[in-house]
Amino acid sequence: MRNTLSERWTALTERLDGVGDWLAPLGLRLILAWEFWEAGIEKFRGENWFASIQSDFPFPFDRVPPDLSWTLATWFELGGAVALLLGLGTRFFAFNLFVLTMVATASVHWPMNWQTLQDLAMGYAISDKGFGNFKLPLIFAVMLLPLVFKGAGRFSLDALIAGRLATRPLQGVQDTLAWGLAGLVIGLPLSLLLPTLGLTLAAIGLLLVALDRLLLA
Repeated sequence: MRNTLSERWTALTERLDGVGDWLAPLGLRLILAWEFWEAGIEKFRGENWFASIQSDFPFPFDRVPPDLSWTLATWFELGGAVALLLGLGTRFFAFNLFVLTMVATASVHWPMNWQTLQDLAMGYAISDKGFGNFKLPLIFAVMLLPLVFKGAGRFSLDALIAGRLATRPLQGVQDTLAWGLAGLVIGLPLSLLLPTLGLTLAAIGLLLVALDRLLLA
């Protein structure tokens, strides 16, 4: 009986995994495409207000002229939305939107002058009461990361192109280099919000990448 239940559970999860390769990333792509398209259209049709918060942008984005920042944000949101919808260049655009979300969170949604984790937690909300408002962008950031690491899924132009070009099926690799890249992908953008944590993750990632290169030398 135990083996039968185990086999049935395995058969069930295998089928969910198989369908999930098509549907799970698609759901993330559709909702994120809608949200970033709305944000981009609002900027495209609106007035540039970045100059009023220029000093709040994290380094090095505070050095970019407001007009250029506004244009880049607008077109990365619009272009990224279309790319996510089609599943084209998904990892590239998802990562860029992840960075954009970190910048927006740091400059607009992050609690000002927080001292404790309790102060920070007060900003995990959708409100305008002055404690920050980073709940929604944090959710978007977490939704973007699976697209960075796993790609657009099988229902995408990326999968179609890869199927035409690849000589063999791609296999997931979990070596030192892979974990190093993960540390850099998460740590560098995170450093815009939490410098100590983000730079620590990025440094660990860089060390793992260097270690991998040394082992291959």
